[in-house]
Amino acid sequence: MRFHIVDAFTDRPFAGNPAGVCLLPAGEWPADAWMQRVAAEMNHSETAFALPLPDKADADWAIRWFTPVVEAKLCGHATLATAHVLRTERGLLGTVRFSSRQHGILVTHADEEGSITLDFPAATGTPTPVPEGLPEALAAKPEATLHAPALGHLLVVLPDEATVRAVAPDWNAVADLTRRAGLRGVIITAPSAEPGLECDFVSRFFAPASGIPEDPGTGSAHTVLAPYWSARLGRDRLTGLQASERTGLVGTVLHGDRVHLTGNAVSVMDGTLRA
Repeated sequence: MRFHIVDAFTDRPFAGNPAGVCLLPAGEWPADAWMQRVAAEMNHSETAFALPLPDKADADWAIRWFTPVVEAKLCGHATLATAHVLRTERGLLGTVRFSSRQHGILVTHADEEGSITLDFPAATGTPTPVPEGLPEALAAKPEATLHAPALGHLLVVLPDEATVRAVAPDWNAVADLTRRAGLRGVIITAPSAEPGLECDFVSRFFAPASGIPEDPGTGSAHTVLAPYWSARLGRDRLTGLQASERTGLVGTVLHGDRVHLTGNAVSVMDGTLRA
């Protein structure tokens, strides 16, 4: 079986967010334990497994995502990476429909210029009190916190881009906090220091309890960020910069209860799974 490593939400190698992609043969899903072991061996924030569906199915492929330690509910960058592999390896331009277990049909569209757009459900956050221990875990004082229960993400609004970039989390404290609160991850965000140039807002994403201390470029986080920043800035079309060491650039367009996330991807490695 072939596997691929793809850098997503970037147009150059060794940037953005790396994802593993395994295109499975038609039939039944492999054992969950096997997919979890493959994801642990890949050791990227997520590995996507895509299973081709019969011609008369509601979707073209079924898709699941695994971190090195758990199955994920939703993953944007690994879905984008899968659409990229289908375009480069199978010649599938245009629209591909993926059937997910918890979020229904997810549609991707690959254009001829190289960018890929994901059509995902928007995850609106609701204001929530600052969780006990959060300022200490981040060594930063939040201006606001919002909970997006559909994904288990906590959105933490900080005063400015410099503060977001300077955060050095206490990973054990963040992991303990997310476990206690039943959260998957913590998004920190602020307005861009130079809005309207490269990006409109910046963010970072932490999920140490799921085996992802800091994710370099997170599609699911932008399904939370897009509604928040579109409401705050008064525009449906925005660009977000994930200010990790590798960085990731995500175009967002809000369409009611859906959000379109657009980015590029680059193949960096492929091989054969022998186990």
